[in-house]
Amino acid sequence: MKKLVYLFGLGVLLLKCSNPSTVEPDVNGLDPEDPTRIDLLQVNLQFPHKDGLCNIGADITPTESTVFFEWKASSIAESYVIYVTNLVDGSQIEARTSEDKIGIRLSRATPYSWYVISSSGTASVESETWKFYNSGPGVETYAPFPATLVAPVMASSVNAGTVSLTWTGSDVDEDIVGYDVYLGLTNEPEMHSSNITTNQIDVVVTSGNIYYWRIVTKDEIGNTSESAIFQFKVL
Repeated sequence: MKKLVYLFGLGVLLLKCSNPSTVEPDVNGLDPEDPTRIDLLQVNLQFPHKDGLCNIGADITPTESTVFFEWKASSIAESYVIYVTNLVDGSQIEARTSEDKIGIRLSRATPYSWYVISSSGTASVESETWKFYNSGPGVETYAPFPATLVAPVMASSVNAGTVSLTWTGSDVDEDIVGYDVYLGLTNEPEMHSSNITTNQIDVVVTSGNIYYWRIVTKDEIGNTSESAIFQFKVL
């Protein structure tokens, strides 16, 4: 009996030795599996302001200006990568820095979105995504930002029947008057509903089909903007 107890104890000891319970800390002395590490990596965007008009810059010409992006630095981040997307043509700028700000040359009178990925060792965290307009000469009113499609998410699958299309909209001038909803079975969907004043609409979809949809946002001056086109499959 004593021999059996001894063997059992030896087995437990070997198991502990072969499966260490601790993970080698990173260069900041933090356990990579510690959830607080993610909180420490997270950065808060500061400028250009969310859904705002950026009229501060450098090297300003009639068509371009250098915009200085700023965020609250992480206490443990080793580097940052900023992504700035032109919401008109979809082109994207990627820039890396170890500072909490960076200047990027952009087209004027153009809407953009941006976010920052902060990294430490093998861990990285993505910030919120903000939109802004880079102001242009002589522009007194700006088109709404392209709507952000929320649900169904891109390339998702849904059940047949009634599906809720959901999106968000924003505008520097805060004068959005409605949305036109396009929905169809081709990648150039036709108008489904117009002048919707909410951010959601229920539609009926049929099993076995792939649907495409987009949103056109309209303001009271007559300016419009088109969202990206999303698709979803109906089971």
